[in-house]
Amino acid sequence: MKKKTKVGILSLGCPRNIVDSEIILSRLDLKNFEIVDIDKCQIAIVNTCSFIREACEESIDKILDLIELKKQGIIRKIIVAGCLPARYKSELTASLPEVDAFIGTLRLSHDVDSVRQTLTLPHYRYVKISEGCLNNCSYCVIPAIKGAFKSRTIDSIVKEVRFLDKQGVKEINIIGQDISQYGSDLYGEISLDRLLIRIASRAKNIKWIRLLYLHPRHITKSLIKVIAEEPKICKYIDLPLQHINQEILKRMNRKISKKEIVKLINRVRDNIPGVAIRTAFIVGFPGETQRQFEELLDFVKKMRFERLGAFIYSREEGTPAFNFKNQVPLKLKQQRFDLLMKCQQSVAQEHCREALGSIKEVIVDEKCEDSPGTYLGRTRHDAPEVDGGVFVKAKRLNVGAIINVKITDSLEYDLIGEKV
Repeated sequence: MKKKTKVGILSLGCPRNIVDSEIILSRLDLKNFEIVDIDKCQIAIVNTCSFIREACEESIDKILDLIELKKQGIIRKIIVAGCLPARYKSELTASLPEVDAFIGTLRLSHDVDSVRQTLTLPHYRYVKISEGCLNNCSYCVIPAIKGAFKSRTIDSIVKEVRFLDKQGVKEINIIGQDISQYGSDLYGEISLDRLLIRIASRAKNIKWIRLLYLHPRHITKSLIKVIAEEPKICKYIDLPLQHINQEILKRMNRKISKKEIVKLINRVRDNIPGVAIRTAFIVGFPGETQRQFEELLDFVKKMRFERLGAFIYSREEGTPAFNFKNQVPLKLKQQRFDLLMKCQQSVAQEHCREALGSIKEVIVDEKCEDSPGTYLGRTRHDAPEVDGGVFVKAKRLNVGAIINVKITDSLEYDLIGEKV
């Protein structure tokens, strides 16, 4: 009997890439390839990211590592997929002749029958409901890489959710470049609220439904109502704001004002009890003055976001902002980044201290091998990979279980507790 060719994949970047990588592996599995870890394969696939310069550099470094393994005869072939070749295919082909094939990004998949492989922990999955983006933010390359905004049909998404539900998945994370626009291309109106109602009604084993990336401009009152009223939907709003200064928002082409942002935050907090807002900001955007940065810093202090990430502005070719005047020096961008994260660290510590003595619902992700009797989990307010966690003291817990935990202590971004 002929031996199967061994294929491994290295998935870089965002959860959307993870979904694409799972689809690639699932299709190869159906074609009788053996799926193995990347260090044991004959054919290595790298699913790359090129959103910002650092992601491009990481992708190139991983490709060069694999080229070295190919030279040593450890692997036979290298395939580079995803955003990097979609953006720089001709340059890559010329500079990396050792790579056997360059392929771009996948088309949005409506077919879930073939999806069997998973690159996440088995109790949670990412469900991609859309591809591309209509926002055209001046700093972003996604529209050039991914193209026009496209939604999957409600029926195809519900079918996938039912498939995952039968597999015993406990948590699904709904993803896309901007899921708040879902359905506008297919149904003539934003339909995320309608989709969520369908998903929640069909999920029996799935207990948590999380929404990742909602553009503030497209959040409707009906969506807020569904999030507030549906018990399975995590009270977690992933709301990247990018900045708060009115002039910078305009040059970023965010199509929303500071006044509208503040009004939206207040509406979310007033209508969704116990909500956690996660946001993200860019520091060092071209022309950002000290006064504008301090306005952002004051806003973060005042709003006390439960979760916050920050990025140093990356000057990307092909974006309008690439040619903007008054590019901020890297050293100053780094200083502003450090100040913003230091500010948020204080806010995060306060939130953690406020949780002391409370009972939190926690999903158990893994056993801490270096700390006997300790497991790492997450609350409904913590997305996989990006947010903090809860260290749970217990003799024995089942990974994937959802348990109640009494919070007894806190760290900078994490909680410590005991199973109730």
